Amino acid sequence: MFKKILVANRGEIACRVFRTAKKMGIATVAVYSDADARSPHVLMADEAVRLGPAPAAESYLKAELILLAAKETGADCIHPGYGFLSERESFAKACAEAGIAFVGPPPNAIAAMGDKIESKKLAKQAGVNVVPGYLGEIADTDEAVRIAADIGFPVMMKASAGGGGKGMRLAWSEQDVRDGFEATKREGLASFGDDRVFIEKFIESPRHIEIQLLGDQHGNIVYLNERECSIQRRHQKVVEEAPSPFVTPKMRKAMGEQAVALARAVGYYSAGTVELIVSGADTTGESFYFLEMNTRLQVEHPVTEEITGLDLVEQMIRVAAGEKLLFGQDDVRLDGWAVENRVYAEDPYRGFLPSIGRLVRYAPPETTGDDGGEDGRDAVRVRVDDGVAEGGEVSMFYDPMIAKLVTWAPTREAAIDAQVAALDAFTMQGPGTNLHFLSALMQHPRFRSGEITTGFIAEEYPEGFHGAPASAAVLAKLAAVGVVAAHAQVTRARRGDGQLGPVLSAPADWVARVDGQDHAVRIAEGAVTVDGTVLDGAIDYTPGARVATVAGDDPLTVAITKRRDGFTLSARGASHQVRVLPAHVAPYAAHLIEKVPPDLSKFLIAPMPGLLVRLDVAEGDRVEAGQALAVVEAMKMENILRAEKSGTVVAVQAAAGDSLAVDQVILELE
Repeated sequence: MFKKILVANRGEIACRVFRTAKKMGIATVAVYSDADARSPHVLMADEAVRLGPAPAAESYLKAELILLAAKETGADCIHPGYGFLSERESFAKACAEAGIAFVGPPPNAIAAMGDKIESKKLAKQAGVNVVPGYLGEIADTDEAVRIAADIGFPVMMKASAGGGGKGMRLAWSEQDVRDGFEATKREGLASFGDDRVFIEKFIESPRHIEIQLLGDQHGNIVYLNERECSIQRRHQKVVEEAPSPFVTPKMRKAMGEQAVALARAVGYYSAGTVELIVSGADTTGESFYFLEMNTRLQVEHPVTEEITGLDLVEQMIRVAAGEKLLFGQDDVRLDGWAVENRVYAEDPYRGFLPSIGRLVRYAPPETTGDDGGEDGRDAVRVRVDDGVAEGGEVSMFYDPMIAKLVTWAPTREAAIDAQVAALDAFTMQGPGTNLHFLSALMQHPRFRSGEITTGFIAEEYPEGFHGAPASAAVLAKLAAVGVVAAHAQVTRARRGDGQLGPVLSAPADWVARVDGQDHAVRIAEGAVTVDGTVLDGAIDYTPGARVATVAGDDPLTVAITKRRDGFTLSARGASHQVRVLPAHVAPYAAHLIEKVPPDLSKFLIAPMPGLLVRLDVAEGDRVEAGQALAVVEAMKMENILRAEKSGTVVAVQAAAGDSLAVDQVILELE
């Protein structure tokens, strides 16, 4: 077995590999950029080596620096994680030439499957179904338009070396191809060093299913069931679960055997994933098509670990060391149900735009499970894979994922319920996060039914996300929490004033306005009454605390943020503005003058921090509503900014190449 492992990556995946390595008694080495000098993965490792400046191209993508770090520290193996160099054939070869084991598949398998064009040709030769499309190189936009028309709209444009949702554009028309082809090429070049693009038919109402493979260097290959990854936004996975509510045992066997056949055809070993697309309109569930093979560990691997009981990182390390798999296909378990939510630094209330900044508050839910329970089985397990800490910085240079929240339970419904509770208990302040959106997804009737496709988010939230709807019971509890918090603070303040005279009692009767609706709340004799009904369950709150809990048959965890005129209370996938006043004061609130926000529609404003890649207009130009004005790159994705209204450009306040802050004015129209 290896003595020392270097992880050529950062964040949560580096921490994930280190945990297994430490369990196996293997010493650990971290590498880092200047942006990550004090990150948890650096502090967690036994040794750490600086690579270079913050941009990945000057640090984590510098293979020669990583190999030098391995030699200097005496690391005898390198785990690439995912992203960065994990699917670079050249890096795997360089490791072999340096006499350092690569914890992953052989270089020839990476080359065969890493090129999406060539991998589809190989899959077809191996008897695997492939999506209809054009697999040759495409010279320019005009040729792309002709090819798309021949295939038939809608089509998907994909960077040949892409992955992780990067370098993909859906086109419903010729104009979409003209707008997106060059952007797809640029994203492919920026993220993967390869600007080749291919085009294939877009399968409507599709489900995204993937098969986890594991093979050793002795010819043994097994499939570890499937994962459902259909909940996506901009082709980026958001929710994953294992198994799939759609896949039957017959489908699982057919998909698994085809995936194994493909892996065997390229001499594959280590962990890998074959991604498939299935038409949701196919009631037989037998029309599945090969999309791609990821020759690395997947972000969503924890859900497979939870239902199989396997540590995939440990298996990868053992395979790299030449060990045989100690189990066969018949030994693979499928126990219970696991759900994973990806927690991103993005603002769902502003079109899911990337968000960066300092994590002023970071408190993930308490992890549970692995204790066996009274009957030897856990009722629920909660797992958090992360690589950040309170006070740390979410950087614009890397992927916006903060953490992965994983729950396991004997049934799908119980695993989803556990997600709702854990998301309520997940507290973060600083950058915007998608915690509310994830909770809303977990509560959505269609998601809970299992009738999902990759179009779920676009179909269910066509006007964007504005918070999950709250029941009357939840609103009543929020009113009670707001009053209890205000009552506790007033009581504490009045005790502090006692030296000036008798201590005054806090008022018993209050009015809590929750999202514009008034609730009469009374605190007396240890009970809380809301609109004449005694609250079911006690409220646990300490003055100044950021979280309160409401007990009862339907317990509720509420995150509390103090405002000048009340609180922002967050629970069950939404934030609620709560203003709390003593009952005798509340009537006067109606006489306060509301401040009207200024009209900003004449400005083009940066919706997120990022790099201004391109400015398409100049001062004096006439523009029409919907016209593309600028392109801003953030978190490795290009975003096209369009005019909200027609007008003339009267001032330009930024230039291509500028780094933009959120809400910075780019240009002004009149």
